[in-house]
This record gives sequence, C-alpha cells and structure tokens, in this order.
Amino acid sequence: MLTGKKGDAELFSKEISKDQSEIPDTQPVPLIIAAGGDGTYNEVINGIAYTGIPMAILPLGTTNVLARELDIPEVMEKALDIALGGKVQNVCLGKITLREHKIQDSISKIQDSNFELRTLNSELSRYFLLMAGIGFDGEAVYGIKSRIKRYSGKGAYIWSGLKTFMLWNPDKLTFNIDSRGYEGYSAIICNAAKYAGHFKVAPDAKLQEPSLYAFIMQGRKRSDIVRYVSGIIRGNHLKFSDMTYRKAEKIEINGKACIQIDGDYFGKTPATIEIVPDALKLVC
Repeated sequence: MLTGKKGDAELFSKEISKDQSEIPDTQPVPLIIAAGGDGTYNEVINGIAYTGIPMAILPLGTTNVLARELDIPEVMEKALDIALGGKVQNVCLGKITLREHKIQDSISKIQDSNFELRTLNSELSRYFLLMAGIGFDGEAVYGIKSRIKRYSGKGAYIWSGLKTFMLWNPDKLTFNIDSRGYEGYSAIICNAAKYAGHFKVAPDAKLQEPSLYAFIMQGRKRSDIVRYVSGIIRGNHLKFSDMTYRKAEKIEINGKACIQIDGDYFGKTPATIEIVPDALKLVC
C-alpha cells in the first residue's frame, strides 16, 4: 500500500487490524513492514497497538531515529533481511492525552497540515514510540512547513529551529512526575534513548522497559537553549545543575507550550503522558 498523504499509514494499518480480527486464530498473523520515517511508524503504531500484529521497518525517513535505536542499517537489503527474519519483541509505548480547551487548538493545526481527523479518537490521545518534546522543540516542529520539509528534509527542522530560537520567550511549565512537582521551560519525555539521530537524551531509556525518562530544562534564556543543545551533542547534559532527569510512569504537564511526538506536531499543553507496557510487537 502506498500512502498519498499524512494519516494514510494509520488508516491502512487500522484496516489491516480490522481484517485480521475477522480471521480465525488458526491463521497466521500478518506482518506490517513500514517503509518511511519516524512519523510513518507513529501512524502505524496508532493503528495496530494491542492488536498483536507486529511491525518491522525500512528506514527511509529524514532522521531515522527508531532505526538507530534498533541498530537497523539504512542499507535496504540488510534492513529487509531484519524485517523478514528478525526477532519479534514486545515493546512499550508512551501515551499522551491533551486536556481541556487545548484540544481545539490541536484540531486547527492538524487541519492545516491535512491530517485526517478520522485517525484521531475523541480524546485526542495518541501513542508515541520514541519521545514527546515539550516547549522548544515542540515549537520548532510546529513551525515546520510540510512543503519545505518535503524538499529539504533536515533543513526544514534546522530552519524552523533557528526561527524558534530568535523568537524564544517561553512560559513556565509545571511537571507532576508520579505525584512530585518540578518546574521548567522545556522538556523531552523519552521512551527510547536516541533523539534527533544518534544523540542520547535519556541513555537509560529502553523500549522494552515499562517506564519513561523526563529531561526537564529549567533555563529560560536563549543562551540556555544553546547550552542544552551543546550538552546533548557532547553527551554531558545530565551533569547540568539546572535540569531535572527523572524516571517516570506518569507525567502531568501544565502551562502553555507546543508538543511534538516522534517528530510531528501534536498539540499544546496541558497534557498527560503515561507509559503503556507491552503495547506493540516490534521486529528488532
């Protein structure tokens, strides 16, 4: 099946899971091989979570973070060998739910980006496989123009990130992590270790482990953003005194900020994020 627009991969995977539910248990379970990037994989997992249908991947995206997380090569022949002969493992997903009046803001943005509203449930909850970015990178993803991304790939993220940096003036956010409160201006909530390629924001995170890791940035200034980004690139960001790094099962976020999940814009806070154990079968 070839996708023609955003939302197609989720629609197709839901149709496959529906068809599978009507087949006797004695028949073999199908395998979905998703060829694309992290956004495509996100759509597929939202169509097959908890169905028992496994997903394998062929990395054809902009940054291919999931492929790097699973050590799947970007050489198609080798990736296809893993897809067809790899081990199926149960992995955990993150689940994010928008709260209160922010739902309408998200619907407006999703309509602007031609996302199919039929792929969303009424609560605007979605699963994510890799991470949820709150604040700076959520704002940067919000500003990406799909037409520019289609032609320039990573360049669209860099350009939008620079614009976000120049206009950066965030509101304070509060993070209630397993009933304990923290404050900050941006955060990355990780279900996997890798971020934006091969960088590790949460080195302790594992897809098979039923927990999230929150990296909360307490600095507000543009110079703080430069320092955090440099720290992530160098791998010493967890040593900064103005950050919080916590293992979590549930995180409630209050305040006003944009959200991205697995590299695509989702909506605005307030939101609740929680871990969902063994929700997906993934070929590794």
